[in-house]
Amino acid sequence: MEITTIKKEAEEKMLMTLEFLDETFSRIRAGRANVHILDGVRVDYYGSVVPLSNVATVTTPDAKTIMVQPWEKSMMRIVEKAIQDSDVGITPENNGEVIRLGIPPLTEERRKQLVKQTKQEAEEAKISIRNARREGIDEVKKAVKEGMAEDMGKDGENELQKLHDKYIKKVDEMFAEKEKEILTV
Repeated sequence: MEITTIKKEAEEKMLMTLEFLDETFSRIRAGRANVHILDGVRVDYYGSVVPLSNVATVTTPDAKTIMVQPWEKSMMRIVEKAIQDSDVGITPENNGEVIRLGIPPLTEERRKQLVKQTKQEAEEAKISIRNARREGIDEVKKAVKEGMAEDMGKDGENELQKLHDKYIKKVDEMFAEKEKEILTV
């Protein structure tokens, strides 16, 4: 029973790492309009700082445009300023009805920077997965010291290693997919 609990905890940590990496990758723009680019934008809404999606509809009418339509006309300037002040790096165009963000094509240099950033995020995810495996193995060793059979301990370590390999492979696949997306002109 001990081994399955340790394995389950390690797998949960690895799965959370993958989910976090997926969310991080969705925020890295790859030359195409993606509403997740604005996920980090926070807006001052009557004294509370809330995510942009709580005060406006965010859509992508085409591959090169993001459209933000605040639910209240009075929020137009506040939303526009929040986008300008964020690290999105795109200047919003306000026509009084909606705010448009034109996604500029990426330069070769910017593509290389984004690939480097993506690779760094993938490496951090791998480190997190390795840490989850190491913690699991440490718990297995502790259980063996407390009386668990050694062959059960070895089996547990092997299962953790297989989990580790599976999730590292998924990170590599996610990175390869994102790299292809960024480098595709």
